[in-house]
Amino acid sequence: MTLTRIVSLVPSSTETLLAVGADVVACTRFCEQPHLVHVGGTKNPDLDAIVALEPDVVVLDREENRLEDHDELVRRGVSVFVSDVCTVEDAITLVGDLCDVAGVQAPPLFGSELPAMTAPSCRTAFVPIWRRPWMTISGATYGGSVLERIGIDLVGAGSDVAYPVVELDQVGSPDLVLVPSEPYEFSDAHLDELRRAFPEARIARVDGQDLFWWGIRTPAAIRRLARALDVPSAIGGDDLPSLGE
Repeated sequence: MTLTRIVSLVPSSTETLLAVGADVVACTRFCEQPHLVHVGGTKNPDLDAIVALEPDVVVLDREENRLEDHDELVRRGVSVFVSDVCTVEDAITLVGDLCDVAGVQAPPLFGSELPAMTAPSCRTAFVPIWRRPWMTISGATYGGSVLERIGIDLVGAGSDVAYPVVELDQVGSPDLVLVPSEPYEFSDAHLDELRRAFPEARIARVDGQDLFWWGIRTPAAIRRLARALDVPSAIGGDDLPSLGE
């Protein structure tokens, strides 16, 4: 059987496609796959290089990639697949969709090891993702859905903006300040600034990929975050193996 030739411009999807045995012929430099051909970044892909590879499909994401790049690929006659992941459930569904696109078999019972929703824990969190200006995530994002899954509510979760700009003195008093390793590189000095702004909160660094990269890693990532944040009810016993680990 001839596999579908895929160029992936989405780091999460690249990881997932490789894990299920898809034929990924190129990806972005942010996909952390040094053995693959790189075709630029997520926001500035090399469209000429992509077309020259003659892929059967280019994988994009509504949030990760630009509409103008999508439209130009379509104009050049390239088939595209566009994901739109806002929840944990979306992430699980996408794994099957990507397997269909790639022409490979989906992992058996994938998602069955997903930790069950926990009871409300009454813990709140502020998650900074950028500085100057300070930005955070709302409940309308995949990261917000992951935290909800382990019983942590976001400060400002009800915002109708996915990534609102905030002032630290207007955030309130969260129980946790979760500082992800990406997309912004927060220094120790930045953490000191957050400690001064939120003296009563627990300040914790978390794996940005586990919080923001969705797909094959989702079940195991939720378990890792739950363990890191001391949420045993979200772990439910020993870790189960995952293709994403």
